[in-house]
Amino acid sequence: MDDFTLNDHSSNPGKKGFAGNTRQQLPVVNWLADIPEAQCETDLVEVQFKNTRKGYYVNSTHIPIEKGDVVVVESNLGHDIGVVTLMGRLVLEQIKKNRINIERYEIRRVYRKVKAVDMEKYNEAKAREQATMIRARQIAKDLNLAMKIGDVEFQGDGSKAIFYYIADERVDFRQLIKVFAEEFRVRIEMKQIGARQEAGRIGGIGPCGRELCCTTWMSNFSSVSTNAARCQDLSTNPLKLAGQCAKIKCCVNFEMAMYLDAQKDFPRKDIHLETIEGTWFLCKSDTFRRLLTYSSSPSVMANLQTISVERARQVIAMNLNGEKPETLSIEEGKAKPVEYQNVVGQDSLTRFDKDKKQSQRRNNRRRDNNAKRQNSQTNENKN
Repeated sequence: MDDFTLNDHSSNPGKKGFAGNTRQQLPVVNWLADIPEAQCETDLVEVQFKNTRKGYYVNSTHIPIEKGDVVVVESNLGHDIGVVTLMGRLVLEQIKKNRINIERYEIRRVYRKVKAVDMEKYNEAKAREQATMIRARQIAKDLNLAMKIGDVEFQGDGSKAIFYYIADERVDFRQLIKVFAEEFRVRIEMKQIGARQEAGRIGGIGPCGRELCCTTWMSNFSSVSTNAARCQDLSTNPLKLAGQCAKIKCCVNFEMAMYLDAQKDFPRKDIHLETIEGTWFLCKSDTFRRLLTYSSSPSVMANLQTISVERARQVIAMNLNGEKPETLSIEEGKAKPVEYQNVVGQDSLTRFDKDKKQSQRRNNRRRDNNAKRQNSQTNENKN
């Protein structure tokens, strides 16, 4: 049988445990791929369809399938075509991870491996998706609905279409479904998604230069607030914090727990330090070096003094007892000056440039030798 792939090799996760270079969205590493007992532990398989849509099916007839095979699965009033992304014991772990109640979950069957006839219908259905999405957006605009059609996905047999839409408020799309059914002659299903899910389905490159996290590996989206940026001393400028979905970047949450753990014993930012010299206000902090920079003015960075967290807590304790130190920093609490080093290993940026003086001497020496050689040849010719 011929090997078939879906969406021009963009959804085929490969035969091995790792996804390889196939750009599969939300890949799962099958770290039990080399253990035959784990692969035969259950008949359930994980099947992935367009983008991030996945489902769990039972191989009741024990068809010899492997990870990466394109299969025809049972669907509501028809069949669908997807690619097997996981088999064996890890399927049970994924079901547990996604908090799916297997008793209430309607498990459908795997019919067979895909055939050439199935792929023809599949390709015909997928070829209609782009034009259908553009026409659906126009229809929604004509009906004055406050929604955006983000993506359209046809079922493998072309009998059903899923319209993914984004809306900030509740939308009454009963009239829209009637118009869609008359226009496209298929069964209609509407699914609401958020801005982050839309970015994950469309894909793109982030400011870090890598593929979006929501496209490659993120499946659960937790809320991100500006407090996560403040605790990391990041700029709260919305233009710098926003990702391609116009929401705060998910990666702001990645290191927040580490910062909060490191800042447990840091004094609050609204606490001022009182000394005989005057009052000092916190203006900057270095979390992992445990340094705090104070200014003598609450609005301007003037007379900056950098001290350690321990020294700041010591001054705060003295202020609570009604005492004031003479100066903010003492010899033990002073911060060491930052010693900047060349990142290329103390090598000069001009280390590959030729020395002009040496080149000039070499050229002069070469010119003198040529002149002596010419003179000697001239004398020989005269003789």
